[in-house]
Amino acid sequence: MRDAYRDYSFLVYFHAMAKKDNSKQAIALHKKLGGKIRIVPTVPVRNRADLALVYTPGVAAVSSLVAKEPKLARIYTMKGRTVAVISDGSAVLGLGNIGALGALPVMEGKAALFKTFADVDAVPIVLDTQDADEIVETVIRIAPAFGGINLEDIAAPKCFDIERRIIERLDIPVMHDDQHGTAVVVLAGLINSMKVVNKELNKCWVTIAGVGAAGVATMRLLKKFAPKVRILAVDSKGIVWKGRTDLNATKQRLIDEQVIFAEGEGDLARALIEADIFLGVSQPNTLTADMIRKMNRDPIIFAMANPTPEIMPGEAKKGGARVIATGRSDFPNQINNSLAFPGIFRGALDNKVRRITDKHKMDAAKAIAALVKKPKADMIVPDMFDTRVAKAVAKVIR
Repeated sequence: MRDAYRDYSFLVYFHAMAKKDNSKQAIALHKKLGGKIRIVPTVPVRNRADLALVYTPGVAAVSSLVAKEPKLARIYTMKGRTVAVISDGSAVLGLGNIGALGALPVMEGKAALFKTFADVDAVPIVLDTQDADEIVETVIRIAPAFGGINLEDIAAPKCFDIERRIIERLDIPVMHDDQHGTAVVVLAGLINSMKVVNKELNKCWVTIAGVGAAGVATMRLLKKFAPKVRILAVDSKGIVWKGRTDLNATKQRLIDEQVIFAEGEGDLARALIEADIFLGVSQPNTLTADMIRKMNRDPIIFAMANPTPEIMPGEAKKGGARVIATGRSDFPNQINNSLAFPGIFRGALDNKVRRITDKHKMDAAKAIAALVKKPKADMIVPDMFDTRVAKAVAKVIR
């Protein structure tokens, strides 16, 4: 036991030192580059002849054409190939409410991933407001320049209302990636996990810890994909059930719409008794090996809190976990949104999709899962650098 504790302590220390070194390198890189995004023209402006075509007087003809036929903007301007990545900085992954400027490096990184994985041009935009009405109105006003809107790192529960209102008012695809990107990749991972443990999702009991943006969207998508799956939701106060008087409108709606099974109170430990699957989108170190031992045979553990998961993979294995996934790149089975959002928007732009539907999300999840021909316990989703992923996902977004 002492050796095991010493090994675990060293692992924690090693990751802490690696994180510290990584942080220094990241700060140095960003200082050197002055950010990760550049605006580069698609055509050189070398002389007066080029200037006359790119700007005045030639551009007037293009402006007149687009003003007369707005649909042509997708062809003659950046609109047809560009997504806005928008945040208010109220729920930045692992950092919380750090505001607009704090969120900007993350939005730049998101834009870099769009370009790297799917050749989608993306513009990072951070808003100096956290008022839902102001966010909605601002996005609506800047939308004409873009072919899609990727909302990012906006706190729950206001993110649900903000996304819904923007979708209702725009005719371009809008997606809050913290919700739906996570849900898509989790579903892909579960599709293949079922093959590993020889179970059917419709016959499984799923316990989800965390009822924020990612948790709610994941529950809803799972229920769409497998209507008979039994879902228990747990927040910081315990099981979400109809006897509680402190539920917000989102949690109450999950009960009313029978997305979750909401009979009986208790904590996470109780919610996991005989469960088949644990999905963690909550806080670090909330799950223990003893809890996993009380789950059903071949338990599946997706501990996705970042940067520290609900349980470390080594501890999960001690509890008997058969399949383990985290949000980290230094362990197998990384559940990362970059497997979903670049391809989803690539397909939406290419096929002029106006709304991203539940069918699109389920099809995207199936496309991701299908790239792993023979799923194994340590390989349930493709690597995020697998060049097939964005193309496969884009193909089904029609």
